[in-house]
Amino acid sequence: MSHEALAESGAVARAMRTPRAAALAGIAFSVLFAVALALVRSAVPADPGDAEEWLSDGSRRDAVKLGLGLVPFAGIAFLWFVGVLRDRVGEREDRFFATVFLGSGLLFVGTLFVASAIAAGLVASVGDGDRLLSSDTWEVGRRVTYELMSVYAMRMAAV
Repeated sequence: MSHEALAESGAVARAMRTPRAAALAGIAFSVLFAVALALVRSAVPADPGDAEEWLSDGSRRDAVKLGLGLVPFAGIAFLWFVGVLRDRVGEREDRFFATVFLGSGLLFVGTLFVASAIAAGLVASVGDGDRLLSSDTWEVGRRVTYELMSVYAMRMAAV
């Protein structure tokens, strides 16, 4: 087989694997992110005043910790998804679109990580009978986490 034929067959094999890798990375992100959100949402009540109730329940607190622990893996899968898509588009990609796509993807993952880290830090800081729940630190941390997740991360995901 000639050198050109080998190069062409390698390009064909690579082109066939790339969409599959993008699909798998996208599915992995979707599943991990959905499970993380479901765990947190099922354990944390909608009313912020009920924080003491769910934080005193070890199983609910552990569900939140598990959900927040899945977020970095979801973020990694999302970055792989973005990378594979950009590789697939390759030379045909518009530079403006590529910059916006990559930038919004990185900002989405960054804000997701920061919000999760703040939330995990708050949950880990609350012990049995702790006074953190009545402090301004808890209130600021809770509001910052909410704003990062529901406003900033979701808007970057929408881009």
